[in-house]
Amino acid sequence: MSARPHGYARYRLDGCRCYTCAAARSRYDENRTKAITAGTWQPFADAEPVRAHIRALQDCGMGLRAIAASAGVDRKRLQAVLNGRPERGTGPQEKVRPDFATAVLAVEPTLENLAPSTLINPAGTRRRIHALVAAGWPQQHLADRLGMTPSNFGAMVNREHVLVRRALAVRALYDELWRADPAKHGATPAGITRARKHAAANNWAPVGAWDDDSIDDPAAYPDWTGHCGTHAGAYAHPRLGIPVCQPCRDARNAYRREHRPSRAAA
Repeated sequence: MSARPHGYARYRLDGCRCYTCAAARSRYDENRTKAITAGTWQPFADAEPVRAHIRALQDCGMGLRAIAASAGVDRKRLQAVLNGRPERGTGPQEKVRPDFATAVLAVEPTLENLAPSTLINPAGTRRRIHALVAAGWPQQHLADRLGMTPSNFGAMVNREHVLVRRALAVRALYDELWRADPAKHGATPAGITRARKHAAANNWAPVGAWDDDSIDDPAAYPDWTGHCGTHAGAYAHPRLGIPVCQPCRDARNAYRREHRPSRAAA
């Protein structure tokens, strides 16, 4: 007995002629005829973009099972696109169904899609920890909430890579605490002051310097002033008592070059 649900595929591949399968076949034929008449019938798509996307997802740490589950397709279909079907003596598929291509190409290597033990860039995790410390959260409190010892917590923050499961845990903690008052959650006034001073001494960006679109981007810079990366931002830093960041320094230098008096005018 086939494990496929009743529908067009079961009608064609398993020979089922029940009412549901027959109705699915009828709808398929009707839609096909309409598309052919309109000149929009495209039963197949090039498999190469799909193959390249699968490999890119694998490079990010996603296995075929995870990709198949995210796309809602059979893992064997992914294997056929990558390597063909050796048992049938066929090579990698050259064409795929458009709906299959759309489903696979829509899969992104988000943290939720990656295996918990996958190593990833630590930028977002580190920035979230730094921002919470800048808000007055002692690192001991953060370590306790993550179920970590202080030494393991410190090592995680400073490593070149972080486990996906740790990144997810830190993200959840950040979402819980970024607007919370440390004093109402057991932090002492002295501990809060020490945390803020430690963050300031290390130039750690506060919560307000990041948004959801940039905090996980390793190439992004914090927006300390609300105008960082512009000429105005370079002048806002001294007023706020914050060292000038690199984007503002670059914008200031570009402005000076652009407005430098020319020798001809002199």
